[in-house]
Amino acid sequence: MAAVKKKKPSRRAVGKRRIKPVGLALQGGGAHGAFAWGVLDSLLEDGQLSFEGVSATSAGAMNAAVLAHGLLQGGRDGARTALHNFWHDIARSAELYSPFRQLPWAKTSAFALDRSPLHFWTDLWLRVFSPYEFNPLNLNPLRDVLQSHVDFAALRERSPLLLYLCATNVETSKVRIFSSQEICVEVVLASACLPFLFQAVEIEGESYWDGGYVGNPAIYPLIYHCDTRDVVIVHINPIVRRGVPRTAAEILNRMNEVSFNSSLMREMRVIAFVMSLIQSGKVARGELKEVLIHSIRSDETMAGLGVSSKLNTDWDFLCHLRDLGRAQAERWLAATYDDIGVRSSVDVHGDFV
Repeated sequence: MAAVKKKKPSRRAVGKRRIKPVGLALQGGGAHGAFAWGVLDSLLEDGQLSFEGVSATSAGAMNAAVLAHGLLQGGRDGARTALHNFWHDIARSAELYSPFRQLPWAKTSAFALDRSPLHFWTDLWLRVFSPYEFNPLNLNPLRDVLQSHVDFAALRERSPLLLYLCATNVETSKVRIFSSQEICVEVVLASACLPFLFQAVEIEGESYWDGGYVGNPAIYPLIYHCDTRDVVIVHINPIVRRGVPRTAAEILNRMNEVSFNSSLMREMRVIAFVMSLIQSGKVARGELKEVLIHSIRSDETMAGLGVSSKLNTDWDFLCHLRDLGRAQAERWLAATYDDIGVRSSVDVHGDFV
């Protein structure tokens, strides 16, 4: 597939501003991870930020692995191309294997799948049968896509980023953070293992589900292991959704959003508490790391997408999300660049506590 062409010269190339290092925290959210693809694509093209480490979960873990592989193989342009090709193959694979799609002769302009008969019957099927029953051979098309787009052995040896991928231990409920030296296709599949779709992924004798239940994403690896104080969170699940859900679909959707934001909210409360101790002088500066938090998020945009659209991997939809992510990243960087390295650009206490 042809490489992604640049739409404009990067600011790095023209040397208008210095490059600032940040840590990235990539949320998961199924097909909505294409929004984060757009964010990454824009930041890579712009060139004003460098990525020291990435903590990621589920679809975010896929983005992180492909990003690292692309950077290793071809720098920023290589990473943009790698992400484009990966998501394109996700769409192609879904055309062959995924029941979560609109039938070609019954497509609508809406991206949600609520009106798709195929989605309706598949959803009912999954309420009765587990993946151990309907998929006893444990087939997973994501495995082939990931293996064809990521050289995991090379990443374990010389990843250009510090990688921290999150998964949930099924039996202990504990979070497991896999580092760059441990990364393999099983780790990424574990981080993205939705239990109603896939059998738990076994690694070193332990079974894992999607990391979103306990860390979506986990922030603390970036605090402990990165030199930069700046953490940029790329949000997929809207924190704020106005109005009380009334229908069964709306209720399930909001339950999903609250569940997959809960671990992040808890971590941010701890960060807000530590920041207040430092700023009030109760803890000496330098005794604890003062973290600067930034958010690339569009709650209004993501709240307009139904929960069923997280399973929609139609190429047109993925490109739509990519473009939304690119636009949001461009607006965010224009407004926030001067804050990076200086101050948090979000009200951590007001937004998360």
